[in-house]
Amino acid sequence: MFGLAVDFGNAQVILTNTIVPLPSSTNQQTFEVRGVVTELPADGRSVVIKHEPIPDYMPAMTMPFEVRDTNELSGLQPGDAISFRMIVRSNDAWIERIAKLDAPRPSVPPSRQSLRVVRDVDPLGIGEALPEYHFTNELGQAISTREFLGQPFAFTFFFTRCPYPAFCPLLSANFAATQKILLAQTNVSANWHLISISFDTEHDSPAELKAYAARYEYQPAHWSFVTGDLTEITALGDQVGAYFGHDESGGVTHNLRTVVVDARGRIQRIFTDNKWTGEDLAAELIKGAAAKPTP
Repeated sequence: MFGLAVDFGNAQVILTNTIVPLPSSTNQQTFEVRGVVTELPADGRSVVIKHEPIPDYMPAMTMPFEVRDTNELSGLQPGDAISFRMIVRSNDAWIERIAKLDAPRPSVPPSRQSLRVVRDVDPLGIGEALPEYHFTNELGQAISTREFLGQPFAFTFFFTRCPYPAFCPLLSANFAATQKILLAQTNVSANWHLISISFDTEHDSPAELKAYAARYEYQPAHWSFVTGDLTEITALGDQVGAYFGHDESGGVTHNLRTVVVDARGRIQRIFTDNKWTGEDLAAELIKGAAAKPTP
């Protein structure tokens, strides 16, 4: 266990290394999967794959996977059909035994036509004001980002049916860790909030979100799970670099964005991956609380 000292006004807050386990079994699962390489990120430790549906686990998706042995990525190119083994634990996941396939290519769901109305919005940078967005929370109540002006808050994008522990479940677990850390600090302002925004608006009803939220022992006064109009959610995602939806074959595709907004309502930080922790986010919210609202 370690601690992080953070200045909060005249007080010094110690953030301990609190770990909140994912609400699932610790048993390891192994899946044999096939897919097509779509991208090789510059980090050299991951590969984006459009994979087939994984029976009894996950629908067809296009997503990045981490590897433990980076040598397995050697020689791969976008468009390569591959097979691989996916290892899933309660709070970790990776792929291994990557092998190129000669033919035939892996089968994917038939292409489907989709039409989505989008708003033309500008990207937001650090220090810029977040426009007002409206949602419906897990209690069926209408809320808006304007309600949190004067206090720091953080939001991320997810969907309840995502089972992969390094993605949506990890984001939710990190939010739970952040909540636990801040609630334990008696000398930290109680004015802070977390917002988990579902982009799976057809499935994630308020009742579905409430059931999901209960798994993470959320406190409604500090953490909201929300749905809403997909056009608005997409516009917010576009402003902070998040994308989500279905690829041309019908599979789910999304990236990761977690955004911290300070007490003035301005973008303070954007996490673009899943490497941040509850301690990191708690420190950002404490920092954001010190920002003075514009009169």
